[in-house]
Parts: sequence; structure tokens; C-alpha cells
Amino acid sequence: MTDPRQRRFSPEVRERAVRLVRQHQGEHASEWAAIISIAAKIGCTAETLRGWLRQAERDAGQRGGAMSEERDRIKALEREARELRQANEILRKASAYFAQAELDRRFKP
Repeated sequence: MTDPRQRRFSPEVRERAVRLVRQHQGEHASEWAAIISIAAKIGCTAETLRGWLRQAERDAGQRGGAMSEERDRIKALEREARELRQANEILRKASAYFAQAELDRRFKP
């Protein structure tokens, strides 16, 4: 069974939740009150919904920061860099191992 904290919501659910907050914001005392109300109906935490709302604002150019596509590209590049560092470390260790084996072979009578 998956950890409930790791539950993923579909992009459609995220978009609907953001749209609901924007539509019903005037019915609440503040944006946060609207977020709390909609989050309870969607089944996510208010902080999660607030994050979706802020990301939607960044994607629409209404707020500074990285857009979703940029964030995805940055994550992919970071993953690639991590994999390359691991591969380099493996190659460095293998090179040292074989160099030592070569030295040991040369000096044995």
C-alpha cells in the first residue's frame, strides 16, 4: 500500500481545484479561507492546494518564478548530472583498481 502522504492528484483534479478557488474566492473572507474550504472538498491539504494555486499563477505569468516546464527541465538536468557524477565515481574507482592491479602484477617475481 502506498504512503497516503505520497498520493498524487491528477492534473485535471489540480486544475479543477485551482479553478474552484478562483471562482469562489469572493464568497470567502480571504483567499486562504477559500483554499481551506476547497481543499477539504477535494481531499488534499490546504497547503498543497495553495502550492498548486501559486504554480498556476507562475505558469500564467502572474507571479515570478519557474514555470512548470522549466521546473521539469531543471529536475531532469539535475537527475542527469547526479547520474553522471555517479558514473564518473564508478569509473574513477575502477581505474584506480585496475591501475593498482597492474602495478602489483609488474613487481611480482
